Amino acid sequence: MPSNKAKDYLNNQNVRYVSIAHSPAYTAQEIAASAHVRGQELAKTVIVKLDGKMAMCVLPASHNVDFSLLKKASGVREALLVPEEEYKAAFPDCEPGSQPPFGNLYGLDVFVSRALTQDEEIAFNACSFSELIRLSLNDYMRLVNPVVLDFSVQRERRKAA
Repeated sequence: MPSNKAKDYLNNQNVRYVSIAHSPAYTAQEIAASAHVRGQELAKTVIVKLDGKMAMCVLPASHNVDFSLLKKASGVREALLVPEEEYKAAFPDCEPGSQPPFGNLYGLDVFVSRALTQDEEIAFNACSFSELIRLSLNDYMRLVNPVVLDFSVQRERRKAA
């Protein structure tokens, strides 16, 4: 895979990380299962517009963005999900939808769900649907300096029929 901003940034900052190759998977749940990573530890990125400005929300794969909580926590009047077609050009080094949680490298504000800050490590897409990066939460927080807010809710588990 060609170089990408997130891995280049981590290398330039001398941050220790592990790259995890896995079979192609496209949903956060599939990725967590394929890479043997707990859903709580796997960070997914959701691109939103807050009062018309694009931003990045980072939350556990086992959670969903609660847009009413996001509006309240961020103090905006409008919080909307951005369709992939509208943001994919902003991440030219990534497969569409596999952007890493480094909005700071792409000119986006970053909001991290408080629920993601409970573990010592996080894992996330490495601009690909077949590779994850795992690093310490402390390193991630230091490098990205995101705003931590309460805006996610745990996804309900589906009951077997």
